[in-house]
Amino acid sequence: MSDSVLAIGTRKGLFLARSTDGGPFEIEPIQFSTVAVPSVAIDTRGATPRLLAGIEYGHFGPSVMYSDDLGQTWGEAERAPIAFPEKTEATLAKVWQLLPSPSEPEVVWAGVEPGALFRSEDRGVTYRLVEGLWEHPHRPLWQPGGGGLCLHTIVNHPTDPGVLGVAISTGGFYRSSDGGLSWEAANSNIRAPFLPEGQQYPEFGQCVHKVTMAAARPERLYLQHHFGVYRSDDFGGSWQDIGASLPSDFGFPIVAHPSRPDTVYVLPLTADIDRTPVGHRYRVFRSDDAGATWQPFSEGLPEAPVHAAVLRDAMTASEAGLFFGTRDGEVHCSRDDGQRWSLVGRHLPDVLSVRAAVL
Repeated sequence: MSDSVLAIGTRKGLFLARSTDGGPFEIEPIQFSTVAVPSVAIDTRGATPRLLAGIEYGHFGPSVMYSDDLGQTWGEAERAPIAFPEKTEATLAKVWQLLPSPSEPEVVWAGVEPGALFRSEDRGVTYRLVEGLWEHPHRPLWQPGGGGLCLHTIVNHPTDPGVLGVAISTGGFYRSSDGGLSWEAANSNIRAPFLPEGQQYPEFGQCVHKVTMAAARPERLYLQHHFGVYRSDDFGGSWQDIGASLPSDFGFPIVAHPSRPDTVYVLPLTADIDRTPVGHRYRVFRSDDAGATWQPFSEGLPEAPVHAAVLRDAMTASEAGLFFGTRDGEVHCSRDDGQRWSLVGRHLPDVLSVRAAVL
């Protein structure tokens, strides 16, 4: 028997759902009720799976919780697991991303607001600031996007721990080849149409919404920009626009297939001034040729007009399936690459983050 687990972080709590042998996902009772959970991760690298949750305690601030018994109990470091050194004069506002390193068994990365990267070497219990990125000369020039100055995406090479990339809103995409000691902006050919004519291809400052790695071909990245969908075949050295045939190139999530590098999924929204699904229908667009062409899928999704967006971390693909959650509290699942969908749950709070894994 194989079990799958789905972690759903919402504006008002965490929900875990389980499936056995491909059966329907059953949602368990809420955890961290009334607490926002903007980031979740499922670490299956060890003998025991570990769940990680970046939470917002309100008055008490953000933190990271961990569970080694699939959510039965939770632990937290004795001191704040993520804290800026005093010399930075910065304060942690939110944990936007948690990523277990695929090539270092005890390492977990955390992306936070304000625009910084942290590294854990005890599987996500405590973290230290990656000073190479914090001290980059571009950092004082980064400007916050609509969601704040957030480092919302981390991509890490599956076999080379030195190769690392991050996306910051609105700093752009940065990459490192030495495990985070040094960084370079990697935004070539990404257009920023909100800038004046003649300045629309800057070295940095792009409003990147999400980046995903094709794990089976890790030098290939896909990127959802505020205006545009892009692909890079050299880990951000240069980018190619692949969004021309989509009904809209605005959106937040972009997800690569876990084993097929030419397959990628997006869920377009109408426009930056109309953040509703195109045609008021949830349609997941899939490309099987690295973005040359796209095909929409919606069988099993609501047919009535819908108006809720899907946020950047509220869509995920793994061996367990393809999932997305909406801002009006629905979670949908496909186990055939998006062709047919089933409802996991509805009437949840605003879905912020979704992750799934086969245990």
